[in-house]
Amino acid sequence: MDKPIEADQRYTYADYLTWDDDVRRELIDGVIYVMSAPTWEHQRINGNLFMQIAVFLKGKPCKVFSAPFDVRLNADDKDDTVVQPDIVVICDRTKLIGTGCVNAPDMAVEVLSPSTTRRDRLEKLNLYQKYGVREYWVVDPDDKTVSVHFLENGKYVIYAYGEEDVAPVRILESCDINLKDVFDI
Repeated sequence: MDKPIEADQRYTYADYLTWDDDVRRELIDGVIYVMSAPTWEHQRINGNLFMQIAVFLKGKPCKVFSAPFDVRLNADDKDDTVVQPDIVVICDRTKLIGTGCVNAPDMAVEVLSPSTTRRDRLEKLNLYQKYGVREYWVVDPDDKTVSVHFLENGKYVIYAYGEEDVAPVRILESCDINLKDVFDI
């Protein structure tokens, strides 16, 4: 199970850079979360969704990236939050640095795993809203559903889709995701 370690200790991105042991971690408000390897089903769903977005974005200014990809949500402030969404879309290339991006991507996607469900649905949802991620998708492989959180006036409006639906990516005009293809594992 992905869980915080050393919860009484607080770290920053500068500390994060010193950990050279190939262990995947996220840092949320200075607390370390070690990440376990995703299942093949998780990877397949992630790949299917990534592929649809990547094909749509070919030749366009926005770019799509897949984890591991560091997103430093508060890089201009405490710089103590580094998450690794499964997929991110970035339309402002000045945000791209080294192994990821500084500040909010335009879109973040999390494919749920048993060990990350609570953090993805609550903690990251609140973080992404707070730091201005315009669109946040939570993909549930078990229920074959997608919850799309779209930022309007600083708060997320939620749209729900099932396996048979086509879900629009609201930040990308005319980008429609066929969820049947996403959940085809």
